[in-house]
Amino acid sequence: MKIIISEFMDTAAVDQLRSGFEVVYDPALVDRPDDLRAAVAGAQGLIVRNRTQVGGELLAAAGGLKVVGRLGVGLDNIDTKVCTDRGIKVIPATGANSRAVAEYVIASAMMLLRGGFLASADVLRGDWPRTRLSEGRESGGKTLGLVGFGGIGRLAAGLAQGLGFTVIAYDPGIPGSAPVWAETGVRQLPLDELLAQSDVVSLHVPLIESTRNLFDADTLAKMRPGAILINTARGGIVDESALADALRAGRLGGAALDVFAQEPLKAGNAFADAPNLILTPHIAGVTAESNQRVSQMIADEVARFLKA
Repeated sequence: MKIIISEFMDTAAVDQLRSGFEVVYDPALVDRPDDLRAAVAGAQGLIVRNRTQVGGELLAAAGGLKVVGRLGVGLDNIDTKVCTDRGIKVIPATGANSRAVAEYVIASAMMLLRGGFLASADVLRGDWPRTRLSEGRESGGKTLGLVGFGGIGRLAAGLAQGLGFTVIAYDPGIPGSAPVWAETGVRQLPLDELLAQSDVVSLHVPLIESTRNLFDADTLAKMRPGAILINTARGGIVDESALADALRAGRLGGAALDVFAQEPLKAGNAFADAPNLILTPHIAGVTAESNQRVSQMIADEVARFLKA
């Protein structure tokens, strides 16, 4: 049986798969759609990250496909309905990169609250913006608002509480009577109340119709002045132009974005000259450790499914 891996994967996990299957491992296949369609034509397994679009022409070309392994958790790049209709199993790496994302959230929150970590270029030029950067904020006593309270949100809550944050959350899918609220010490609030109370807002929801552009100009205007916004969830949840405008106007204290409506982010995008901004290329969940965990999980699960 044949497995195609179209994006980067831990080499030890790839070698493990090679011991039992014919494996084509080419992380650049994602950028060569014609070659990718040709490769999957004779494959039973396909392993992807977030950039490979598993739907339409690709699935049409993959007549013998039995399983798709996702090196991550979001499934918006996979047509799960077509996969289900065709009996193709979709396996995400649920939980394997949660710690990496939670740490990214806390690190970004601390950097943006303090402010001074974005001043390296000024210091290198010989400037000394000590007075301007002496008004940074500490984490202790601040409020972290989590929009979505699944596994990653709960890990971020625990890390934040250890630093002295008060943590509140909005998640309409979790009833107020659920034990998780008492177990974590996190208070459940409606979204508008969370926005009004939070010094930092972090997003942990999937991209579905109800969350598309959830953080538009109106929602951003409801955030506390000077608040920080962090999005490690999915591009498309935040209206990027509205966020850039809010940063330029000084309404928000900063933002960290790891995901974008269009990836890679193109030159001439909405964020030109927006201040207090951290942009990263969809790597919040990717560390040396999490890549090993994610890759091992998917290698094990794909192999188990194909051998069953």
